Amino acid sequence: MKSKTRSATGRLLYAQSGGVTAVINATAAGVIQTARAHRVPVYAAHNGILGALREELIDTTKETAAAIAALRHTPGGAFGSCRYKLKSLDANRAEYERLIEIFRAHEIRWFLYNGGNDSADTALKISQLGQAMDYDIRCIGVPKTVDNDLMVTDCCPGFGSVAKYTAVSTLEASLDVASMADTSTKVFIVEVMGRHAGWIAAAAGLAGEGPDAAPHIILFPERVFDEAAFLAKVKATVERVGWCTVVASEGIRSADGQFLAAGSTDAFGHAQLGGAAPVLAALVKEKLGYKYHWALPDYLQRSARHLASKTDADQAYAVGKAAVDYALAGMNAVMPVIVRTSDAPYRWKLEAAPLDKIANHEKKMPDKFISRDGFGITAAARRYLSPLIRGEAPPPYGREGLPKYVQLKNVAVTKKLLAFVR
Repeated sequence: MKSKTRSATGRLLYAQSGGVTAVINATAAGVIQTARAHRVPVYAAHNGILGALREELIDTTKETAAAIAALRHTPGGAFGSCRYKLKSLDANRAEYERLIEIFRAHEIRWFLYNGGNDSADTALKISQLGQAMDYDIRCIGVPKTVDNDLMVTDCCPGFGSVAKYTAVSTLEASLDVASMADTSTKVFIVEVMGRHAGWIAAAAGLAGEGPDAAPHIILFPERVFDEAAFLAKVKATVERVGWCTVVASEGIRSADGQFLAAGSTDAFGHAQLGGAAPVLAALVKEKLGYKYHWALPDYLQRSARHLASKTDADQAYAVGKAAVDYALAGMNAVMPVIVRTSDAPYRWKLEAAPLDKIANHEKKMPDKFISRDGFGITAAARRYLSPLIRGEAPPPYGREGLPKYVQLKNVAVTKKLLAFVR
């Protein structure tokens, strides 16, 4: 995790990867502000690792302190992100060598990659190649994912805010459904993100507690979708309560292992999902005859900075700061991870974890978090989830009633190398 020597001078390169979160820019602020305190200039890769490969770098020293500070409350990816996974060193060594060439040309001595499992793998491989090519580069993975599926860390920055948005939206929409159920909608279905892990769906369970409280049914990818059991649960709930709210993970599968709704694949080779809700709605209509509505929040889930969890925003900033501290201390191939030290009161700290324990692994919902009937969360899940959505960190608002978000100048760094052809 540590090298024998460290660079006294050089630049730090920061890049964002994969789907952004409501608080990923808070991490960027933590990185840049901490580096500035150490007088280390920061470049950012435009559109993630592709920007690094293309030598499309951004000079963050051209941004004012106020602009960088405003990143803490601004959603999106300030420097652009991408879904692009580098192949193995053996399969495409040229891309990795290109990155080292870019680092040499611009005196990049520290590389921080802000992403999930695939990004941790990329940072790990670059650190290995740097050693093989005798180039002093320290690579730090910085955790980010709404899916909460990174190993080792107790939770992932980005998850707490999407969890809060999901729980609040489920609560508010359910109050609407309850008020109209007598003459209108009987079943409301909301589809949330989560390909293989049901963390976001589970967070919806925080909206209410007890058999009659919404959500009445949660469908997890960790459980095989049982059509008969699902319909029976819907029918019983409507007959007892008068209406039913269903929260479904996009990754739910049938007994034959097929996603209920799958289309193309993304750049990481993952199934491009979205469409489970209308499939479920059609089932409800056909088999039970109930009026329904369904919703697919999609990007709204991960961009809702106005409803961010303060716990999440604080953790997102903290991992950015720690990543710089680790890099400047000479650490390599590690990630700052969140360690929970207490549930009540909720307390946490950061520790360095080796990237090889995180890269290409996936943390799913533990069985103890899913109720016996498979349609809800347990008390253990509530203890885990509740602290992560606590606290508010609203952005400043302008006279027109809209949040005041920042848009950086993103001044490009002059290129020094020939264009890279993949």
